[in-house]
Amino acid sequence: MHPKQLLDHYQLEPKKSLGQNFLFDDNVLARIADAAAVADVDEVLEIGPGLGALTRLLAQRARRVVAVELDDRFLPILHTELAGVTNVQILHGDILAQQPDRLFDKAYKVVANVPYYITGAILRHLLAAPHKPELMVLTVQKEVAERLTAVPPYMSLLALSVQFYGRVQTIATIKAGAFWPRPDVDSAVVRVELAGVRPLPLAEEETFFRIVRAGFSQKRKQLQNNLRQLGLGKEEVGEWLTAAGVDGRRRAETLTLPEWLALYQAIPVTIKSGA
Repeated sequence: MHPKQLLDHYQLEPKKSLGQNFLFDDNVLARIADAAAVADVDEVLEIGPGLGALTRLLAQRARRVVAVELDDRFLPILHTELAGVTNVQILHGDILAQQPDRLFDKAYKVVANVPYYITGAILRHLLAAPHKPELMVLTVQKEVAERLTAVPPYMSLLALSVQFYGRVQTIATIKAGAFWPRPDVDSAVVRVELAGVRPLPLAEEETFFRIVRAGFSQKRKQLQNNLRQLGLGKEEVGEWLTAAGVDGRRRAETLTLPEWLALYQAIPVTIKSGA
């Protein structure tokens, strides 16, 4: 059933404040599930199942699906539409208030048509979990997909944060007409395959990203100026950059991930100790 017909039946309307645009194209839905290579051994987290179109497809392929929905108006619809589907667990709540890794006791995948206004927050939340997903396939705004897959000199803090953990690629572009209500922009399906081995031990990630955030803090400024906000003098920052083999006149968006890691490895003791 078309999303509009289903919502009319329940006398509901989508909420703009929650970024509700429902994907109803069966071919696109199948492509999303295909991109995640969902199989009968997989456990899947779906964020924002909405009216359950993707949920039902995932349930046909996966061992177990946990669907987290913020809008309580959709819970009766989901329970009705998924009646008899025994491998789906529907949770009411905000994904940003959940601890995703506690919902699974084994490796899990994330497959979702996420609300666009909190895409960045969702990515940060999932990647900050101690037990991260092994794979994420997300429908996002096309512009966000371009940011996530960016390379120097167009890197961003978001792109670097995601690419730190794994390989990011755009699988497909989705025209606005595949959604109802029709959004103002096209979308894209992004696949993030998380690496089995982290570039740094978990205990060192916080310091690494403190450096990265400082580097990106003022976009128009050179790296040698931005890094001074970490409490270092001009000369000390210069010595640090020289030791890492990075030209301090460059801007953060021009650095590669290996260069950021080199900066971390050459870090002054005062920064590493948290001083």
